[in-house]
Amino acid sequence: MDLPEITALRRPESVVRIPDRQDVPITPRVRRILDTAPVRRLASISQLGMVALVYPGATHSRWEHSLGVYHYGLKLLDRFSVDDRFADPAVGEAFLLATLLHDVGHWPFCHPIEDMQLGGLSRHEDHAALWMNDAEIVQAFDQDWRCTPDQVMGFLTGRHGDAWADDDACRFLTSCLSGPIDVDKLDYLQRDSWHAGVPYGRNFDADRLVHSMVVHPERPELAIHQKGRTAAEMMVFARYVMFSEVYWHHAVRSATAMLQRCVFLLQNRVDLESSFRMDDATWIAMIRRMAAGSMAEPLAEGLFGPRRCLHKRLAQFDVIEGESLHCRLARRPYWWLVAAAENLARLMSTETGLAVHASDVLIDAPPVKLEVDINIDIVDDDDQVRPLGRLSPVASVLANRQFDRHVKRVRLFVRPDLKTPLMRSLDSPEAVEGLVARAIDQAEKEIV
Repeated sequence: MDLPEITALRRPESVVRIPDRQDVPITPRVRRILDTAPVRRLASISQLGMVALVYPGATHSRWEHSLGVYHYGLKLLDRFSVDDRFADPAVGEAFLLATLLHDVGHWPFCHPIEDMQLGGLSRHEDHAALWMNDAEIVQAFDQDWRCTPDQVMGFLTGRHGDAWADDDACRFLTSCLSGPIDVDKLDYLQRDSWHAGVPYGRNFDADRLVHSMVVHPERPELAIHQKGRTAAEMMVFARYVMFSEVYWHHAVRSATAMLQRCVFLLQNRVDLESSFRMDDATWIAMIRRMAAGSMAEPLAEGLFGPRRCLHKRLAQFDVIEGESLHCRLARRPYWWLVAAAENLARLMSTETGLAVHASDVLIDAPPVKLEVDINIDIVDDDDQVRPLGRLSPVASVLANRQFDRHVKRVRLFVRPDLKTPLMRSLDSPEAVEGLVARAIDQAEKEIV
């Protein structure tokens, strides 16, 4: 595969420098893609959204992350550039553009909002298709590249149709962009960790992993040679710890729960579908304006107003402590969680005599959609294949015992000034658990 970007990787003439001390080689045609309005817009969209309310340095953008993913995609193509199975330069170009444009459909706070599965709201993959047909993007493709926007979308969706004569090469590269180990995770784990100021996502050897990537001997997808097994194991564990300590940190989840309830309350007043073209600042201003004078105002102002005011954790349940409640609440539809939380607010008012309003109580639970599989196959010199979970005790636990069940706890949040009086009135964790169980019972009866 002979691409100018691979030449630039080996002998860079122009680079963009991103943290941490990473020089991303840029060719003129890549620069023209980066300078289009749809891609530049990503510089004004936060990569981690609510995480910055807890880790102040985590304000990096999806534009920065996209450059990092592109850099790893380029390294991967360089590794396979002498393999005859990847001789079609148009396939390589489409993959490279997919790494660069994989987040183009994202809009402010889209992941937690998508988790709510609101009716009539398109997913970011659908928005990506709209941006990919933007006049600037189409012109850049026509001027510089041998692939089409639709072929790039095939890598983003995993649905190539009959776009390519060599489907195996496309299927393999697609697995490198979205899979248990992929170029997206290689970048975001390290980048998010660095910006958050924690070491957890950087304790694996990314370059070793790239050099250990191989084509699976039995099917066209990514596998790891045995020399990279330890690096793969460390990456799996890094991802687990980043979810535990950063992405699902209790205060981050409090802010996320507040954002979701705020959007839920405003869904009939805000045209969320049209807001996908906004940047963070414009979207936040819209939400604060629409929330003014409504039940959603304290939530919006607590997140985006002049003073941070997050709901406090009253209780949490996981598969070790509170397994029954965790099982009853995890992966429930969001509207059902709202109904259960409103029932709980009424029960708290009745039992304690305190004024607990519907939006004062939030139930945060793992969403309906599960995380991707964290297991991957390891290949030895004789092409013998074994899952990483069979070779690694750490990966085995995380792969065979569902990842989401361990790292994503169910949490109950209440308005900050209510936490202490509620704890005094209910006087024991068992009393709280009893009220939650009753609220769930009521919600289940209401469904029937």
